[in-house]
Amino acid sequence: MDLYPLYNSLRIAGISTIIIFVAGIAAAYYVAKLPRIIKGILDCIFTLPLVLPPTVVGYMLLRLLGPKRVIGLFFLNAFNIKLTMNWWSAIFSTSVVIFPLMYRTARGAFESYDLTLSQAGQTLGLSRTYIFFKIMMPYCKQGILAGAVLSFARALGEYGATTMIAGYTPGKTATISTTVYQLWRTNNDSMAFKWVMINILISAVVLLAINFFEGSYKVKEKK
Repeated sequence: MDLYPLYNSLRIAGISTIIIFVAGIAAAYYVAKLPRIIKGILDCIFTLPLVLPPTVVGYMLLRLLGPKRVIGLFFLNAFNIKLTMNWWSAIFSTSVVIFPLMYRTARGAFESYDLTLSQAGQTLGLSRTYIFFKIMMPYCKQGILAGAVLSFARALGEYGATTMIAGYTPGKTATISTTVYQLWRTNNDSMAFKWVMINILISAVVLLAINFFEGSYKVKEKK
């Protein structure tokens, strides 16, 4: 059994989660402080990939990163780098698809944050950077970590946008999701079922991790 799809899926999901962890927190932090109208507009834009069909997201990315499009053509001519049909091309699609999950979760955590804690820190002469990393982030960490784990799980199972921008090449771009489809398409049901069970097992572990974070948070609240 070739384990490359598992390895490739894990590294794509891992890298994508790291990217959106930083981007999602930054976006949520600044959007939460904006006026209501601007916040509503940006919230709609940032959340849009969550409701769009993954194939539509993949098509839009192809329009931006394809070798005959402006961005794709620039990288191809300037650096001889093709932005599509590589294993790391899937990072673009998974990052876009899972960004709303991290953004919405982080924004919810920040909106539930007690601002009096920051105000107390400011009266003590603490910098905004110190307050953010030492007070705000620890206060919101359970929600943020749950969002990151959920985003990782979603990235691991992403298919529609990934197959459009990265394709399916055994040993090069194959992921668990694309492998399951190709095995089913070639009537190799037994092997497809094995990959389905692997995906279910990983997803179950992820859900248990989310429940653990939420349970730990509730225990701390009671204390």
